[in-house]
Amino acid sequence: MSPERVEIWFQDEARVGQQGTLTRIWARRGSRPRKLRDRRFKSAYLFGAVCPARGVGAALVLPQANIAAMNLHLAEISRQVAQGAHAVLTLDGARWHLDRGRLRVPTNITLLYLPPYAPELNPVENIWEYLRGNLLSLVVWENYEAILDACCAAWNQLMQMPERIQSIASRSWAKAVNG
Repeated sequence: MSPERVEIWFQDEARVGQQGTLTRIWARRGSRPRKLRDRRFKSAYLFGAVCPARGVGAALVLPQANIAAMNLHLAEISRQVAQGAHAVLTLDGARWHLDRGRLRVPTNITLLYLPPYAPELNPVENIWEYLRGNLLSLVVWENYEAILDACCAAWNQLMQMPERIQSIASRSWAKAVNG
């Protein structure tokens, strides 16, 4: 039985932690506003995937980025694919994406790998930029649990804005053709 329609999904991971990235803020010209910067090293990995056409996503916050974590994420994406649809999941060539012997790909997902060294082709990179610039920046987290809570809250807030997901992640060259 063939699926009724095809969905295009994009996937990637981001490390979020106490050694966070700096972000830009508005300030009076010539001033040098001070912000706290954490020097500790606790971090988590936010595995995220979005379907721009539907404005939905699937994410997990995990302690490591490895094949076991990727298998959990593939299962979560599979649950979010629309009933009767098949997902083409576009992803980069991270080593935990490539071990086909241990990677468990659900039957409603087909993997499509991006060319090497081409992060600009993955719209989830822009999702990370949005989250880091708006929801995960200028914060010093108390502990690891606070990092997990912040990642979950940021992702859940983004999932409440399907039009934002569509505006950030839609690409004219990535449209499913359903016959």
